[in-house]
Amino acid sequence: QVQLVESGGGSVQPGGSLRLSCAASVRVFRINAMGWYRQAPGKERELVAALTGGSTNYADFVKGRFTLSRPNAKNTVYLQMNSLTPEDTAVYYCNVNYGLGYASWGQGIQVTVSS
Repeated sequence: QVQLVESGGGSVQPGGSLRLSCAASVRVFRINAMGWYRQAPGKERELVAALTGGSTNYADFVKGRFTLSRPNAKNTVYLQMNSLTPEDTAVYYCNVNYGLGYASWGQGIQVTVSS
């Protein structure tokens, strides 16, 4: 079982930036997809951004503001979040899909955007 360790959340004012990190506890040899989801109070969990194969998929509501990266194809992904708005307030979850359909979730990290 792959464990994911998330960091970088917190509180920021509108227009500010945060960088989330997600590191896998062990080396994962076959990552099919890795990225971030979020869940706001009273809402369903939704995709924010994910690396799948050689491409990155972004939700429409973060395009141009968030950037997902996985330097050197290591077991760590970063989500750079710029121009944050109160609507971005949510618990953010890291997810990895690996091997023959296995998946792991991080414990979730709070991001709060408020003045």
